[in-house]
Amino acid sequence: MLAGVDLGALTRRIKTEASRLGFDAVGCAPAAAAPDERLKRWLELGYQGQMAYMERNQDKRLDPGLVLEGARTILSLALNYRHDYRLPYDDPSRGAVSRYASGDDYHDVIRERLEDLLGAIQALAPAARGRCYVDTGPVMDKHWAVQSGLGWLGKHSNVLSKQAGSWFFLGEILLDIELEYDLPVPDHCGTCTRCIEACPTEAIVAEGVVDSRRCISYLTIELREDIPEALRESMGNLIFGCDICQDVCPWNSKAPLSTVAQFAPREVNRAPSLKELSRLTPEEFSRRYRKSPIKRSKWRGLMRNVAVAMGNSGDLSMLDDLRRMARQPDELVSRHARWAIGRLQECANKASDTD
Repeated sequence: MLAGVDLGALTRRIKTEASRLGFDAVGCAPAAAAPDERLKRWLELGYQGQMAYMERNQDKRLDPGLVLEGARTILSLALNYRHDYRLPYDDPSRGAVSRYASGDDYHDVIRERLEDLLGAIQALAPAARGRCYVDTGPVMDKHWAVQSGLGWLGKHSNVLSKQAGSWFFLGEILLDIELEYDLPVPDHCGTCTRCIEACPTEAIVAEGVVDSRRCISYLTIELREDIPEALRESMGNLIFGCDICQDVCPWNSKAPLSTVAQFAPREVNRAPSLKELSRLTPEEFSRRYRKSPIKRSKWRGLMRNVAVAMGNSGDLSMLDDLRRMARQPDELVSRHARWAIGRLQECANKASDTD
């Protein structure tokens, strides 16, 4: 407790400062321990796949007081990244990159703003201590966003807002001071199940629950090994992430556009040529995706994804590039290229059988 401080006035000043720094929404929640059943059940079912970091520090994920001693408040902040352009789902010669990854790395953009906001808070309340997080550390950002009133948990497991849909990044500041707290908002998904029905790999196994092992975002980004063959055809031309469950959400069609220049799509990410991507060297990959979320997949991961998309294209003109990829010394890349060659040849055989 801050002696003699009007918590309502302090909270309003902090929210004003957050808005000045460009955040689209901010909410406050008490830093109480979170219920553990949902996380534990998700982990017990193995839905985290190879994301071993989700299994570590479970106690800290559930209790902010173990992350920041004396934590009293969690500020949740949202920054809109929506830019209105069509992903090339219907052009098999090109790869589809999730909108969140088409611009600059959001970690860098948001962390700078969070640090500035924490500095402003400490100027208003010099005794306050805080820690900032952007999709890092043992902080359950979606849970706290819901508790802070930024939105509700949609059936696709993303936080949804009437104003911004789910096209926004989340960041948090843990504080050891009290503020005036916001209330959670009602769920407005209703009976809609479009996201569940649209998922190509049936990764949304229950309302608000995603089996990462089937999710295309996980398969193309987090998975470091072979993509299961049973899921490859369903991936189409998705090479980094997936927006399908968000694309079909009615709330997302009403969301405003982002004003953050760093989130504008780089031209090379709007609809990149699969053939061109397949020829990238590791050095060219590093230059092209500097300060981009795509660097997380690493060169071999992106080449693996590109090979699968080429195999799904039905375009026999890609065979030469795939044969070159199949000769790569990196076995992960060459295995997927060989699969893609077989798939294209199979498609060609089927086409000739029907002539």
